Amino acid sequence: MEEKMGLPCEIRWARENEWSPAMKMIWRTFLRYDGKDYTSEGIRSFFDFITDDNLHTAFLRGEYRMMVALADDRIVGAGSLRNINHLSLLFVDGDYHRKGIGSRILTRLCSYLDKELGERYISLKAAPYAVDFYRKLGFRTLRPEEEYSGIRVTAMIKML
Repeated sequence: MEEKMGLPCEIRWARENEWSPAMKMIWRTFLRYDGKDYTSEGIRSFFDFITDDNLHTAFLRGEYRMMVALADDRIVGAGSLRNINHLSLLFVDGDYHRKGIGSRILTRLCSYLDKELGERYISLKAAPYAVDFYRKLGFRTLRPEEEYSGIRVTAMIKML
């Protein structure tokens, strides 16, 4: 399941050796765009989540699926699923924002859920920075913004 884009960009399922570079890109992007919306507790909670050995182990076992976008053999985007149909992370390197990479990763994940797993919806908890992005892609808000361990999120859903 590989896809080449008009941009010099490839989107496909992540390989084992791509976990660490993907998490590093996610962390840098989080700090640049999302971190300003969170308390120090929220920033710490997010870091703890992406560096948790249990998450990495779940990825290695195929229980935490992740797609990556690569440009010039560098990971410039990543999107992951947990609990089958919950979007856990979707990040695109800031230098590649507004080039369609995030929406393409999300489209591929939705297609996988719909066509290969027969799922009827995808859910997520959007950071304040991303709420409008998800709305433009057909997600609707389930509840007003909430906060957990310093992380502000809006629960959203999209029917597939």
